[in-house]
Amino acid sequence: MDALSETLRVVQLAGAIFINARFSAPWCYQSPAADVAAPFLEPGAERIIIFHVITEGECYVEMEDAPPMHVTAGDVLLFAQGDAHRMCSEPGVPAPTGARLQDILSRRPRKLIYGGGGTATKLVCGYLACDARPAKMLLTGLPPVVKVNMLGSRTGDWLMDSLQYGLAEARSPRPGGGALLAKLAEVLFIEVLREYMNEDHGERTGWLAGVNDRVVGAALRALHERPAHPWSVSELAQVGCTSRSVLAERFQQLVGSSPIQYLTQWRMLMASKMLREGSAPLTRIAEEVGYQTDSAFSRAFRREFGVPPSSWRRSKAGLSSFQPPG
Repeated sequence: MDALSETLRVVQLAGAIFINARFSAPWCYQSPAADVAAPFLEPGAERIIIFHVITEGECYVEMEDAPPMHVTAGDVLLFAQGDAHRMCSEPGVPAPTGARLQDILSRRPRKLIYGGGGTATKLVCGYLACDARPAKMLLTGLPPVVKVNMLGSRTGDWLMDSLQYGLAEARSPRPGGGALLAKLAEVLFIEVLREYMNEDHGERTGWLAGVNDRVVGAALRALHERPAHPWSVSELAQVGCTSRSVLAERFQQLVGSSPIQYLTQWRMLMASKMLREGSAPLTRIAEEVGYQTDSAFSRAFRREFGVPPSSWRRSKAGLSSFQPPG
């Protein structure tokens, strides 16, 4: 399995659509910072990633200390750092007042219709809930707003059509509409990341840039395919057909850590998933993530999470992965 797929498997995304809106100019929709909205969207989630899909028309995105961004039908906006922002028909339109955040976010998906009666814009708002550590690794290096247009490709057109179908099903009496939209939100997020990786954004840094890099990407693939192997930087350099010094420098530049530091972090993320989801003994988990003894594994886990794996497991007992609202 490739590095992106493996990481997404460990991240344990749970998605949902919470607003289906039709706005008519002039209009403005104020979206709070993700940590403010999180208690109303997914209580207990460590990280919330907000996204918007423009399904019809056009509008602008306003963020503090940034020029307005023009977006059109087919654009998907991913707010990787959770910043507060405004969606509006024209820059400078004031946001409405009086509506309570918990009321707006309480029903899924809530249909919003308002504005001044002018040109219409339709958009869908959703979120992904996930654990903070793997999300940080995955999203580091991304700009505050990731914009990808999904129209014109076979996958993108299918996703946009499926989103419309899912919204219709959510309003129908048939069961399962909410679960359908939740899965579509996850697929949309993954496709946005894949499209962003394929676009030319110049000299980028971050985990996704590392996956796309010839040298670092080869090392990441090896680490994810065989995480229990006792890798050395020299051996990873051979995998990438480069020198030890080139790999070490390039890996640090893009990923922000050394290859061996990254391997330890990845092993701990894998271990945390196994601890949360199962009852396997520590000895078996230690072996699967590359430690010969459970004591060595416990020391490494404590350095990363601040508590021994047994204590961490107990703290997560009874907590399953986030379930999207039905």
